[in-house]
Amino acid sequence: MTTALPATKDNVLLADAGDGTRVQFQGVEKSYGANRVLHGVDLDIAPGEFVSLLGPSGCGKTTALRVLAGLEHADRGAVLLGGRDVSRVPTNKRDIGMVFQSYSLFPHLSVADNTAFGLRRRGASKARAGTRALDALALVGLEAFADRFPHQLSGGQQQRVALARALVTEPRVLLLDEPLSALDAKVRVQLRDEIRRLQLRLGITTVFVTHDQEEALAVSDRIAVMDAGRIDQIDTPEELYLRPATAHVASFVGLSSVVRGMASGEHVVVWGRELPAASAITGIVDVHLRPENLRFTGEADAAISGTVEESTFLGSIRRTLVKTESGELVRVQHDAQSHPRFGELVHLTIEQVPVAVRACG
Repeated sequence: MTTALPATKDNVLLADAGDGTRVQFQGVEKSYGANRVLHGVDLDIAPGEFVSLLGPSGCGKTTALRVLAGLEHADRGAVLLGGRDVSRVPTNKRDIGMVFQSYSLFPHLSVADNTAFGLRRRGASKARAGTRALDALALVGLEAFADRFPHQLSGGQQQRVALARALVTEPRVLLLDEPLSALDAKVRVQLRDEIRRLQLRLGITTVFVTHDQEEALAVSDRIAVMDAGRIDQIDTPEELYLRPATAHVASFVGLSSVVRGMASGEHVVVWGRELPAASAITGIVDVHLRPENLRFTGEADAAISGTVEESTFLGSIRRTLVKTESGELVRVQHDAQSHPRFGELVHLTIEQVPVAVRACG
């Protein structure tokens, strides 16, 4: 993997870096026939902010991005860029850069010409477009590859060219639609981190669509978790993980074990221990427990006991699956040096942290 080169002070793209553009969705609805895909989506993204739309397949995140790009038109509501309603403005007039999962490079054009393509379509001279293209390629560490063709590049390098092509026109907003999902794990992490560094340096407002919660947690200022065409919760990565507003958010962001509890207002009793509940509810509930909030303890301090079903080594940590005496399966995250064996009797307790709850069906 090529590492991005440090851009020099005379790089035009860095010199022109601004504070980003405000992006707003106001009651956006979208249907395909009888299928409602977006249900009155409201979203306000600050200038220069990096926001991820996170959710499972079919939740509406890509449709929302396509509406923002002008590739789809909302049935109701408005899309605003910098306070201007662009709901009926064509894509090529919105000043937006897009990077897709597929690289979509022209095989017969060099890396430099692929990068300069958007500027040439806008009427820029060959010399100016060429200079800008080299600046964009320098940002992603591919200036030395300008004369190569797409088939001579790795998948990660091709995606870097696609990113450079999106940045070269200096768009007000950058849209990323699952841009890393076709790459292998190591390259995906490297390019993910580089995209975030570039976004911060350029100050460009960025909307990132992904189904990968680790990607979203790693790069976002805020994350909008979507489900069935609605935003369940939008918050910082820390708030989403530590204080999920709904059971769907708790189950989708991070790893949780679901056990039964009895809720009463803002508290819930699990295994005889009272915990703060993330939402006020009364009755029998499903409780989402994070693996790092469960720990092994001595029998005298235990909330519940169980037997080890499996234990997985993950480098600096280990996750152990325990079947409790009540028949529930829970995962415990702990020090990798501790290695519980299959069938071993263990005792568990719960940290006093807020938990997400959901009424039982």
